[in-house]
Amino acid sequence: MRYRQLTTGTLALGVLLLIDVLRVWLPGIITIFGQAASTPAELMGAFALGWFVLALGAPAVVRRVGARPVTVVAAVALAVARLTLTAAPGGRTQLWVATAGLLAGLVWLVGVAADTDRPVPGLALGFAVNAAVHAVLDTVDLVWRGDWVAWLLSVVAVTVFLVGTAQPGQHSGTDAARTATVDGPDGPAEARGGPGGGRAWLVAGPALLLAAMVALSPALARTGTSYLVGDGVARSPLFGLAPVPVAVAGFLGAALTRPPRGWGRAYGPAALLSGAVLFALDRGDLLLPAILLAAVGLGACLALTDDSADDSGADTSDHASDAADASASRRGYAVAAGMLVFALGAVGYYSAYDLGHPNAAVPVVVAVLIAAVAFTARPVAHRRPGPFPPLRATAAVTSLALLAPVLADEVPMASNREGPPQRLTVVAYNIRMGFGLDGRFDLTGLAEVVERQRPDVVLLSEVDRAWLLNGGHDTLDLLADRLGMPYVFGPAADPVWGDAVLSRWPVRDPRSLPLAAVGAPTGAQALAVTLDLGDGVRTAVVSTHLQPPPGTGPVVQARAVADFAIRYAAGRPLVVGGDLNTEPGDEAFTEFTRAGLVDALAAARPLATSPADDPRQQIDHIFVSPQLTPADPVAPRSTASDHLPVAVTVTLPPR
Repeated sequence: MRYRQLTTGTLALGVLLLIDVLRVWLPGIITIFGQAASTPAELMGAFALGWFVLALGAPAVVRRVGARPVTVVAAVALAVARLTLTAAPGGRTQLWVATAGLLAGLVWLVGVAADTDRPVPGLALGFAVNAAVHAVLDTVDLVWRGDWVAWLLSVVAVTVFLVGTAQPGQHSGTDAARTATVDGPDGPAEARGGPGGGRAWLVAGPALLLAAMVALSPALARTGTSYLVGDGVARSPLFGLAPVPVAVAGFLGAALTRPPRGWGRAYGPAALLSGAVLFALDRGDLLLPAILLAAVGLGACLALTDDSADDSGADTSDHASDAADASASRRGYAVAAGMLVFALGAVGYYSAYDLGHPNAAVPVVVAVLIAAVAFTARPVAHRRPGPFPPLRATAAVTSLALLAPVLADEVPMASNREGPPQRLTVVAYNIRMGFGLDGRFDLTGLAEVVERQRPDVVLLSEVDRAWLLNGGHDTLDLLADRLGMPYVFGPAADPVWGDAVLSRWPVRDPRSLPLAAVGAPTGAQALAVTLDLGDGVRTAVVSTHLQPPPGTGPVVQARAVADFAIRYAAGRPLVVGGDLNTEPGDEAFTEFTRAGLVDALAAARPLATSPADDPRQQIDHIFVSPQLTPADPVAPRSTASDHLPVAVTVTLPPR
């Protein structure tokens, strides 16, 4: 393999490993370091930002010690952390291993930047391959899988990365002239310092944020596909990952090919800004166009920074060595600053759900930053060819992404069994985005505790479908596949966070009611569906997650849900359940009984459900209308979430 190909491939592999670590470290902040809604968001944000600020010192270390030793040591630390995370038991060990891996990855990026003046091909390949692999793995990365296949693939990736890092050589810009011809206002002119890659390294962090949040997020693509019905709720889609290969092809093709000249260069920034704005509108029906526009625009913006000319450098060849050192230092600070922008953007965006400040501007501001840096870059007239043919590289990665709709898309089907049932078993469960008390992504634990109840319908709270903060999983689709039950999803905080109903019976007439925030930062809703049990038998079901305002109970929301549920049921049997954040006897609790509903768990009281390892609070509930007779209420023990599920079997009224 030629040197430039090896350098680019090693950079792409390193990016893959760093993103793997980030997908463990980010959720570890709220599931291990702190607890969302109880640990102050400011403290969690300070912890997160501190490590990125610390990495700003890495360029000084590189300048003093040298890029190569720093890069090699950091690469080994990143590789060891990545493998250790697969075996980590969770808890503090997992958090600190992930933190060490993150810091090592940031230092490794700085070291690589010092020796690489053309990072765009490697960065673009890393982002695109990561998206393709993430989709093929159904958004559950190898780091969360403990089987021998996951270990084998992880060891191979780490080994190839370390071998590539250890190869002696010189960076791609060493043999390049320190001056480059650029397009000036009076024709070709000489740019001092030559191509330095500083702009490309500066946008690496912001580009990673938008790629993982929007442009190249398989979970977001599947969620967007599930909204295509167009009635304000989302349902199990056919081939939900089909948009991923399109986004990957658009992104990589734009990133690896030379952008047009003149005002044609504006298409990338314009597309990126349009995609970011559509995403910021928080509408499920706009997610797919947001993804595709952002993917093409992000790739085109990276292409604009590729081989752009430095704005400063040495005046004469006598100072070529000093200019090279200064350029390397600038690149190091650029990538460290760009990764700090990544952290600021992620913290600013997701902390809004605890602190209550608006966050729609965050992706737009990040897109504006990338677009401005890219569009103002001075293009070189004679661009060096990339390490890989653009069409072949794009076709290869797109082919990998095309496997995702075939291998990872499953569509559970609901069908009427013979005759209407006499009983229905209902489970209500706050699944905490799929993370157990130990901080590990625990789909198996969630599915097992639910399956033991043999449910007919499952009501889920804290359902995350694509948040980068939680690892970029589509937890709902994954759990629906494991249970073999299709879903209906009601958005609450945004189109990818809310509540869901899974049912073994066909679902009709879904409706979602947004609930007033009344001072609580996180959005809330009530999702109502009708179960078609055959022969004209219908039962209404409502899933919700009440968010209490500071210092009081969710009385206003409880009253709104109870009224909505009674109106929706229109005299039919009714089940209402979820994480209601209220205790029996509280004013919010009595709003449901005042509406004529019955506490289906009364026979088992007290029935505490939170925290899961030492339950003391009774805050997860199921209510039913008087036509239904509840029996066998239970809260089975499990640490697959921070709540216990509650289950009850209800007998339907005689026909």
